[in-house]
Formats: sequence, structure tokens, C-alpha cells
Amino acid sequence: MLSYKTEIPVRFNEADPLGIVWHGEDCREAFGKAYGISYLDFYANNLAVPIVSIQCEYKKPLRYGDTILVQALYKPTVAAKLIFDYEIFDTRKNELVATGSSTQVFVDAKTFQLQLVTPDFFQHWKEKMNLS
Repeated sequence: MLSYKTEIPVRFNEADPLGIVWHGEDCREAFGKAYGISYLDFYANNLAVPIVSIQCEYKKPLRYGDTILVQALYKPTVAAKLIFDYEIFDTRKNELVATGSSTQVFVDAKTFQLQLVTPDFFQHWKEKMNLS
């Protein structure tokens, strides 16, 4: 499995009145940059990867001005999906504040037709990363 961590400041527009915030998408993008696969690679192959399932368990609130550490763990699967687990920490207290997961599927970028087979370029990336 591959994982990546990134620090992110909680920005004003991201915190709701209760101080709840979610940053999985930022870590997924940073993960891709770190491991040589980005959303632009999907688009170059006429694919999009919408989220079809997301789960988050909030343990403690975050506030505007806090800095968080988000860890994304890619979970390889034989299915034509991207699955990530997440842990979010308050860097000031070194405390786990949320856990979550997301599932994305491959669709044709123009027709949104679900792709039932893992695209070749992504399978090659998995092989390069020793995930097959």
C-alpha cells in the first residue's frame, strides 16, 4: 500500500459554524503528485474519477487557524476503483481528529459511462508502484 501525508491550514471558508472541516481531496491530490499520477493523467485518457462513496468519522473539531496533517492511504483493489483511507491530525496537539474513506470509480469523461475494467494507464501505474 502507498500512503502520503500533507499539512494543510484550516482556511476560513472551509470551517462551518461548528468548526468541522474535511480535507481528503487535498491529500489525494498531493498523493498523486508524490507518486507520479495526477487527475490530468485521467483526463488525458478521457476519464474522470468521481467519488461514489465517502465516509468520515469526526472525533474532535478543528477551528479556523489550526493546521492539520492529513494522511491518505491508497488501498489497491482488483476492481476498477480508487479507494483511500484517511487519518486527520491536529498538528498542534498531535491528536487524531477524524478518520475517513473514499471510493472513486472510472467513468468516460464525456459520456460518464462507468468503466468496468481498470484502464491500461492506471494498471501500468499500479505495476510500476508494485501494487499488482
